[in-house]
Amino acid sequence: GCLIRIQAERQNSKGYAFSPDTVWQKQFEDSFEFEETPDQLRCIEEIKRDMESETIMDRLLCGDVGYGKTEVAIRAAFKAVMDSKQVAFLVPTTVLAAQHYETIRKRMSGFPVTVEMLSRFRSESEQKTIIRDVKSGKIDILVGTHMILSENVKFKDIGLLIIDEEQRFGVEHKETIKKRYPKVDILT
Repeated sequence: GCLIRIQAERQNSKGYAFSPDTVWQKQFEDSFEFEETPDQLRCIEEIKRDMESETIMDRLLCGDVGYGKTEVAIRAAFKAVMDSKQVAFLVPTTVLAAQHYETIRKRMSGFPVTVEMLSRFRSESEQKTIIRDVKSGKIDILVGTHMILSENVKFKDIGLLIIDEEQRFGVEHKETIKKRYPKVDILT
C-alpha cells in the first residue's frame, strides 16, 4: 500500500493555494492506461487537498516499487502547471532523470505542457538554453539531477518541487531547497 506522511510544517507562513481541478485535469487522469488502486486515488486526493490549501505542503509518499508513485507525482505536477506554476522534478541519477523525462513527456503529450531535462546528458549549449527558458517561464516542468538546485537555475514561478528517491539526497540538499524555495509545496 501507499502511505503519505506530512513531514514537517515549514514555519507557519502561507503557501500558494492552487485552484480546484480543471476539466483538463480530469481528461489527463482519465488518459492513464492503468486502473488506479484505491490507495493511489486516496493519495492523489490528499495531495491535491494539500495543494489547494494555503498550508505549505511537505509530504512524503511511500510505496513499494512498481506501486505507481510516479503517476501520483505526475498528476500533482499537471495540476500545478494548470495553475501556470512551474514544477521541478529532482532525481538522484542521470539515468533516472532520463527515464522520468521520457515518462512525463509521454504522459503529457496531447496537452500544452513543456517538459525539459537538465543533466549531464545535455550539452553545454543545451543547458544554457534550458536555464534561460526556465527563467523566462517557457518550461513548465524541469526534470533533473541536483544540477537543478544550482544557483544559476532560477524559476520564473515555481509552485511544486517533487523529490524522487529521497534516501539518496543528503540533508544539506534538502536544506538548500527549503532555503531557496521556502514557500514551495514539496512532495517527496
